[in-house]
Amino acid sequence: MAFTIQRMLPPNDLLRDATYRRLWTSILISSFGGQLTLLAVPLTAAVLLHATPTQMARLTATEISAFVLLSLPAGVWLDRVYKLPVYIIGESVLALAVASVPLAWWLGWLSMEWLYVVAFAFGAVYTIAGSAAQIVLTQIVPRERLVEAHAKNALATSTAEVAGPGAAGVLISLTSPALALVTDAVMLTFSALILRGLRLNEVLHPSTQRFRAALLAGLAFVAQNRLLVTMAVIVGGWQLCHNAALVVQILFATRELGLSAGGVGLCYIALGVGTLLASTLGNRLAGRIGPGPTLVVGLAICGGGWLTGAVAPAGTPGAILFALMLTAFGIGATLIFITFLALRQAATPAPMLGRMTSTMRWLILLPAAPGALLGGWLGEHVGLRSALAFAGVMALLFAMVAWRQPIIRNLRTLPMASGAHRAADAQLVPDTQPGEFLP
Repeated sequence: MAFTIQRMLPPNDLLRDATYRRLWTSILISSFGGQLTLLAVPLTAAVLLHATPTQMARLTATEISAFVLLSLPAGVWLDRVYKLPVYIIGESVLALAVASVPLAWWLGWLSMEWLYVVAFAFGAVYTIAGSAAQIVLTQIVPRERLVEAHAKNALATSTAEVAGPGAAGVLISLTSPALALVTDAVMLTFSALILRGLRLNEVLHPSTQRFRAALLAGLAFVAQNRLLVTMAVIVGGWQLCHNAALVVQILFATRELGLSAGGVGLCYIALGVGTLLASTLGNRLAGRIGPGPTLVVGLAICGGGWLTGAVAPAGTPGAILFALMLTAFGIGATLIFITFLALRQAATPAPMLGRMTSTMRWLILLPAAPGALLGGWLGEHVGLRSALAFAGVMALLFAMVAWRQPIIRNLRTLPMASGAHRAADAQLVPDTQPGEFLP
């Protein structure tokens, strides 16, 4: 079967590489499970626990807080350890956290406080293991093909997003939002087992620097790179908008539009369609207009989508517009991240990747928690539509700001880590010196 698939691929396709293909398969399976989490956790809060918009905002903010608290120290630690084991352990911990929700529901212990703890665990895993996963990709794929690799990863995610939400909606309708998470836990466990079969020849870059000095070196590297700082501001603004919209989406669909759990699942198929389109064409678009302009296009599409959702009426027309909003988000977010991830990785020397990744994730997520809380406040005190409208208007403003930056507007190819950065990094993280190993 694998041989037949390979014969159908172009001669230079990344999926012909056995190691990358195994990683891609793990991402695909994990993404299918993630569709259950995407719907089942907020539906558990909204339907089973009758959460208010403010409580939904706290749920999102709790997950984000793990990023803010752990990103920087995690980056220093990741630069000193092998990344693949961290990635595998993260998938396993995520499976346990997901499985705890149906267990708590069965035992009668489930509450919003329980979901807050689970959300923090999600955030911690995404912070540490998620950063490790991004670095593992750079150990498998040549840097000049990172946009292509991120586009293919997005294709795996979008494939899950097309098929997953409908199946998730049916499963949730037949059982309950909490019990549906059992399937996700099984898929995450299978994903971890697939990752165990990866064979990488990772070379550690030992450091004699103390932990604090290494952390500050990572911050300094990002602060001195104008492209990284500019992208952190732009994508951080997008995160503020995204989380303001995210905390009200499920409530808006179920309470304003009157959709059932199955109906919400069917609408979320549209998100997968958008992601599929962008992941299929994103690499080609970035090659034609450049990764910088592609990033701006993604921002604008997201903004237009949220404004579309804000005017959706109740009933079938509203469900169609809600689905269009999700399609726009799938397209826009994919275009943003396949370019954002590739740009920041291409501009960074290998010994600094862990600290750069964690620092950038920390910077772009600093506005996310305020965005979630603001979206929850608007949803509860002004109206659920107002949070979507706020997200749409602000995203379009950030797209305009981004376009006015020459370093983004004129960015037509992936940058390379400069010789100065490589030399500075060699001084910061010497390869020839024995260093601390932080388990």
